[in-house]
Amino acid sequence: MKRKIEIIGSCITWFAVMTQFVLMILNRQTDIPETIIRFFSFFTILTNTLVALYFTNKITKNLSIFNKKGALTAITSFILIVGLVYQIILRATWNPTGLQLIVDELLHTLIPFYMLIYWLLYAESSNFKLKPILPWLAYPIIYIVCIMLRGEFSGFYPYPFLNVSKIGFQQSIINISIILIVSLILMSFLIFVGKKLKSIKL
Repeated sequence: MKRKIEIIGSCITWFAVMTQFVLMILNRQTDIPETIIRFFSFFTILTNTLVALYFTNKITKNLSIFNKKGALTAITSFILIVGLVYQIILRATWNPTGLQLIVDELLHTLIPFYMLIYWLLYAESSNFKLKPILPWLAYPIIYIVCIMLRGEFSGFYPYPFLNVSKIGFQQSIINISIILIVSLILMSFLIFVGKKLKSIKL
């Protein structure tokens, strides 16, 4: 059963990411190289790709980084952040239709929920400790630094709450701090829930 869930998760997530890539190329507003860079500038795309790689690794056993302690909880936390930020902040900013609507819901709703269910079912005790999870915070921090630096030179920011040119540097830093704090709180909450579930199972 677990392997089937991992195969389905891998297929759904790769489909969503690759279809979004095709849609972005077809509807591009700049040249292809810049469009590709912008595609990989979205935390949504990078984090869904992490989910896809995680599930693929569970099937193929090729990438040891996804077998390390805390990896599942960290990735689950990040994809849940993707879903929460979209539902709370970004959903009202546009109105996708057709295939774009389907892909949008996969990336921001179904896959985060799917990953949470997988975590609830299969997370092991090694994922219920904060220390091995903390190094994963380097991922959103590096992402933010790269996005802010590139935005300074290119003028492109993937999300309105990071757009320094419109909301100012101070507000951008506040928004970033809030997201990082929420990420840490969410990780801690998952650890707490995981420990409780483990004690119930025992």
